[in-house]
Amino acid sequence: MNNFCDELIHKINKSDLLLDEPMSKHTSFKVGGKADYFIIARSINDLKTILTLAKQNNINTFIIGNGTNLLVKDNGYRGAIIKLMLNDINVLDDKIVAGAGVSLALLARKAIDNSITGYEGLSGIPGTIGGAVRMNAGAYGTEIKDVLIETRYIDKNCTEHIISNEEHKFSYRKSIFSENDWIILESSFRIQKGDKEEIENKVKEISEKRISSQPLDKPNAGSTFKRGDGFITAKLIDEAGLKGYTIGGAQISTKHAGFIINNDNATADDIIKLIKYTKDTVKEKFGKEIEPEVIIIGE
Repeated sequence: MNNFCDELIHKINKSDLLLDEPMSKHTSFKVGGKADYFIIARSINDLKTILTLAKQNNINTFIIGNGTNLLVKDNGYRGAIIKLMLNDINVLDDKIVAGAGVSLALLARKAIDNSITGYEGLSGIPGTIGGAVRMNAGAYGTEIKDVLIETRYIDKNCTEHIISNEEHKFSYRKSIFSENDWIILESSFRIQKGDKEEIENKVKEISEKRISSQPLDKPNAGSTFKRGDGFITAKLIDEAGLKGYTIGGAQISTKHAGFIINNDNATADDIIKLIKYTKDTVKEKFGKEIEPEVIIIGE
């Protein structure tokens, strides 16, 4: 065991450090090679300790939540994948405060339980607060920017900061965190009271739409491609005749052309090749550039 591991196991729970961990266990695509180190950070102090030791030992780091928008290449990740388990959530008089590891589903559930409206569209997104804020996640007419008040984060020197909604510089699937190595610790969200029954009915309606239109029965990472500028990406993929197109075990869903699914023991390489083939075909047929929404890391 090297210096990094020796130092780390004296400062965090030994069971929270895994070596050569298959990332297929930690991503919704269910593919991906091994990470040299897979470390669970259960507190802000743990996170700072892990980051500091990694920096001292020249070890690359990458932060994940639920791995729902992530594709790790087949040869894995050289460095440490850190899974944030900052899972506290509190409903206060004037705001909801949620750690970066809290799922959007739990945030939406807390809102429902407290008759708070505005979170219905976020209820079926499978990611965590950290990932959602970083990419301004959204669905069914709601984006995270619509309900967020402020975010607490650490910079590359592990110094803590707080920024307001405006300072996030939100745009479509982007924020200030998309361009920086800052790590989100927790975010605060606004409270707007509503009728509990109406909120629950809206969540149910959205859930039914999602089930009927998305391939939830197969491993995937949500929408594989971003919305186009003035066009609907999934519509172009469909019109290009690509629904059901398969490379290896990866397939463009027959249910929703915007989703690539792990249909039959796909490899990460199968999915990457299918992403490229889809991009090239749409470009050739319609002259439009489409951009992946899924984050690809590793080698």
